[in-house]
Amino acid sequence: MKKEERFKQISKDIKSVKIQGARNIAKAALRAYNLIPTKCSKKKLLSLRPTEPMLLNTLNNFEKIGNEKTLNHFDEAQDKINKKVFKLIKKDDVIFTHCHSTNVVSALIYAKAKGKKFEVYNTETRPLYQGRKTARALHKVGIPVTMFVDSAISVALNKEQGTKKVSKVFLGADAILKKGIINKIGSETIARIAKQEKIPLYIIADSWKKSPKQVKLEQRSFKEIWKKSPREIKIKNPAFELVPKKLITKIITE
Repeated sequence: MKKEERFKQISKDIKSVKIQGARNIAKAALRAYNLIPTKCSKKKLLSLRPTEPMLLNTLNNFEKIGNEKTLNHFDEAQDKINKKVFKLIKKDDVIFTHCHSTNVVSALIYAKAKGKKFEVYNTETRPLYQGRKTARALHKVGIPVTMFVDSAISVALNKEQGTKKVSKVFLGADAILKKGIINKIGSETIARIAKQEKIPLYIIADSWKKSPKQVKLEQRSFKEIWKKSPREIKIKNPAFELVPKKLITKIITE
């Protein structure tokens, strides 16, 4: 496959969310940029997922420190995050998470490998069901997982209908801002219920997700919701939202 074709395929996979998670998106974008390292290709890659400052920071840092150090950052940062999250998890914790975060999933897998005993509640995360990826990854290493439909978030967090009391909420972040964090739609609702129920909310994210300015909140195609909907019906498909810092207990980074 020619460089141009590979570049287009990676771009397509990023845009369609075939490649998920801010870190995976950033690493894929770096691979694409290495194929065609031009201003035009960089602009194209940055346009694919506008709510991902990690993508921008990765490409910018690559130009300063090179490929090897840029790639090493991800593993080094995750290792430090893992050790911090490990200390947060207590025996028999019930941890709630949403969507798919590589930082969160990797930290939970690390904690399990180091002997922590806990279980996870998570959401299916419609319309693209990223929660299934999270559930599969955790289940594969023996972490007990209970998945809830998105509209049952309150049930999961309120100890209703046979659920256990959630002890902590772990969310990833697509962007870390001065006024809070940007994450998958539904995160703000989770944060408000957690605050009401006095459940600590931890944001687990690589520091390269920091952005000094506001980021654009991606609106995705209505076809992800309803491919052949009647023309008269308007469909909104917001992908992200702000979680105000007043609802966050701590942000865990490297």
